[in-house]
Amino acid sequence: MTRSAHRTRRILQVAGASAAALLTLSACSSSDPGSGSSSAKPSGTVTVFAAASLEESFKTLGKRFEKEQPGTKVTFNFGGSDTLAASITGGAPADVFAAASTRTMAIVTDEQDAAGSPATFVRNQLEIATLPGNPDRISSLKDLTKPGLKVVLCDESVPCGTAARKALDAGGLKLTPVSYEQDVKSALTKVELKEADAAVVYKTDVRAAGDKVEGVDFPESAKAVNDYPIALLKNAPNPKAAKAFMALVRSAEGQKVLSRAGFLKP
Repeated sequence: MTRSAHRTRRILQVAGASAAALLTLSACSSSDPGSGSSSAKPSGTVTVFAAASLEESFKTLGKRFEKEQPGTKVTFNFGGSDTLAASITGGAPADVFAAASTRTMAIVTDEQDAAGSPATFVRNQLEIATLPGNPDRISSLKDLTKPGLKVVLCDESVPCGTAARKALDAGGLKLTPVSYEQDVKSALTKVELKEADAAVVYKTDVRAAGDKVEGVDFPESAKAVNDYPIALLKNAPNPKAAKAFMALVRSAEGQKVLSRAGFLKP
């Protein structure tokens, strides 16, 4: 063998050994569960700020998440979307924000407090909640303007109030409620306690109330359907678990839970 051929063979042997070493190192790295945080499962507490109308559905999904992800805990803060948004921009620690309108989500995104773009995960439509049996024979939005009828609306600063205003404007109607409530659950409670004859709330809230109220559909509600966006927050204390919870909400499994509650597909 010539000196040149011997040298070439030696170079190939060294190159082959180096490649084998690299493959072995790569295999060890990929099989080591502690080699990177991406392989770790979600753990710890996830704090979710969510619109009041999501309470029943999100509590169901929270329990499911904790079961599917051992070592996690989901805590919720439900309320009017505008109040929650103000808390977030004010520095309240939270991982996820699920709002009842794009307008209230914009309060957070305008302050650059969201990580990435919010995604619409459901929609919701209004319905009139009346006393059981509908004793006042309410059959339309116009019926709510009858003299002597005690009607409750959400405050226009919150999504259900903004939607109710759109619906009333679409019908060319003027209505003076006996009270404006700061979230949709408070408006519904007034009817449940018989402190009001009717309230304009979401279909999902009427369904969640069961036989405590009776629902009345009205065509103007089609002009005021709310998109519900969800977003990971920029300063989320637990972004990994937050992303996993959001994935559950948007999954086929999560959408089934939300659909059963009366939410519409995005």
